[in-house]
Amino acid sequence: MDPAVLWIKNPLAILADGADGGLVVADGRIVELVAAGKEPETPIRAVFDASALVVLPGLINTHHHFFQTLTRAHPEAINKELFPWLQALYPIWARHVTPDAFRLATRLALTELLMSGCTTVSDHHYLFPDGLDAAMDIQAEEAQRLGMRMTLTRGSMSLSVADGGLPPETIVQDEDTILADCERVLSTYHDPSDGAFLQVALAPCAPFTVSKSLMTQSADLADRFGCQLHTHLGETLDENAYCLEHFGYRPVDYLEEVGWMTPRAWLAHGIHFNDDEVKRLGAHGVGVCHCPTSNMVLASGQCRTRELEGAGAPVGLGVDGSASNDNSNLMEGVRHALMINRLTYNAAEITHFDALRWATEGSAACLGRSDIGTIAVGKQADLALYGLDELRFSGAGDPLAALVLCGAHAADWVMVGGEWRVVDRRPVALDVRQLRAEHGAAAKAFLEAL
Repeated sequence: MDPAVLWIKNPLAILADGADGGLVVADGRIVELVAAGKEPETPIRAVFDASALVVLPGLINTHHHFFQTLTRAHPEAINKELFPWLQALYPIWARHVTPDAFRLATRLALTELLMSGCTTVSDHHYLFPDGLDAAMDIQAEEAQRLGMRMTLTRGSMSLSVADGGLPPETIVQDEDTILADCERVLSTYHDPSDGAFLQVALAPCAPFTVSKSLMTQSADLADRFGCQLHTHLGETLDENAYCLEHFGYRPVDYLEEVGWMTPRAWLAHGIHFNDDEVKRLGAHGVGVCHCPTSNMVLASGQCRTRELEGAGAPVGLGVDGSASNDNSNLMEGVRHALMINRLTYNAAEITHFDALRWATEGSAACLGRSDIGTIAVGKQADLALYGLDELRFSGAGDPLAALVLCGAHAADWVMVGGEWRVVDRRPVALDVRQLRAEHGAAAKAFLEAL
């Protein structure tokens, strides 16, 4: 179907005000919202019947570790909390994450995300064993292949066990190497323009894996190139204890000392903040990516989403690593966000609209983007359309609430920049069965040590 000047007509439900009659897409953007019972004012060339579909803005994933798809439910790592979980997996990743395996891991994670309704992704890649210098280039190629938007998040680790950090020496890099490649990746891929398909963020991994010097120099580089900053912070009580032992203060004080209290920064997890720290983060517009599934799997804790938003901090959503999730389904993450936040707060205070907002508008804010995340005139035409024909939805009275409460996990149609990228639940750019076979074969190497 030619999407040029396309009317997506009369959806069953849509996450937008004044658009019950649908929306019009032209040149990759939303150009008109159509009220119920009305015809578009824009001359139409094609019509897409959405009467059996619920329309959302494309979901936006703001924290992941694609390479971890190769170690899902790994026997050495299950039933552990974060630090012992990492210590079990670091040596395995160091030995087996080759460029070919990394490409398949990236392709699989992107495809999973796309099929769940995700149109924009960010992967916090911090693992650079020998031979994986082109990791960001591989990810750029794979995102372009699938037609997805991506923030290439150039992560890093510079402190090994020998330096008082957590990872082994074989997977850390020196600061000069890290910063040189950060500048190369920024110069090659960072596109700050409206509608960009590739952007770059700089992402030293965590207080227990990088030096303060790397943090401050990354912030300087981000200012120079106008890009975002990302790191893990406040994920576990172990991290708090590490910061107190090594720095003499808590993680948010650390963040302030290295110059990261800025709207350019968004944090993964952000669980263990006290009231004063929440206020400080909000006052500086620092974003937080809520990772509900991983937080439950690793028993890390519960993010203070309500207090953070109330203080002014954008809250987005992420699936986190596929070895602590153990999948790459952001629509499933929306449901988990609703459930754990109702447990944290109450059933009346947290609605499906909150969980959907975190996965769309909130995530866009974390990535520093105003061109995606909502269905509105002038925004990029990034859309996820879900049918309700599965048994799980039978009897559902509110279609938007049903997506979250009844557990939608796959989009029927996905559009990115006005182009269909999933059609009838199948990605248009690859063979899912072939990908499953190739990725499964590559993952066998990660069990060889057992």
